[in-house]
Amino acid sequence: MHDSILKNSSICFDLDGTLVDSAPDLVRVLNIVIKPDGLDPVPIDNARKYIGYGALAMIKRAYDEAEIELDPVKATILHKKFLEIYESSMSECSRPFAGVIETLTKLKKAGADLSVCTNKWGYMARPLLEQLDLAPFFTRTVGPEDVSAKKPDPKHIFAAVGHKGTKPIIMVGDSGPDYFAAQNAKLPC
Repeated sequence: MHDSILKNSSICFDLDGTLVDSAPDLVRVLNIVIKPDGLDPVPIDNARKYIGYGALAMIKRAYDEAEIELDPVKATILHKKFLEIYESSMSECSRPFAGVIETLTKLKKAGADLSVCTNKWGYMARPLLEQLDLAPFFTRTVGPEDVSAKKPDPKHIFAAVGHKGTKPIIMVGDSGPDYFAAQNAKLPC
């Protein structure tokens, strides 16, 4: 690893699907929430591609795929229930992906400033990072409630890194919101 390239650079990471495989917990809770309406459990591989868009999007997608109309009031109730259950058990099955801890260790040692830019609520993201022993690697963890606009808005990345390009910034993510936020900020992803 070229330490001189990384020194004083800002590397901004997405959380779910990038640093942490949180799909098992997110899908577990999704299936708990949709079960009372008789929906079949959503297979984890089907749900992975929707995780980056938030819990409400996952819930709506499950109902769409079951061809059951979900009215806005019920969607709000299910979303609230999802968040309550998830918050109480978000690290039951979630784990850092293989190689994440070793990579973060090397990047930090090389002098890179690491941050997390996530569309997961910050009040959930920060405890999840703590529970998985990842919090010490990051200078900042910024969720959507911490900024005026979330990914794909570039302001979210700039808030996470703590500057607007006064040093090199790289965005590392796994889904459309990450890519488009980097593209909108004119950053490599």
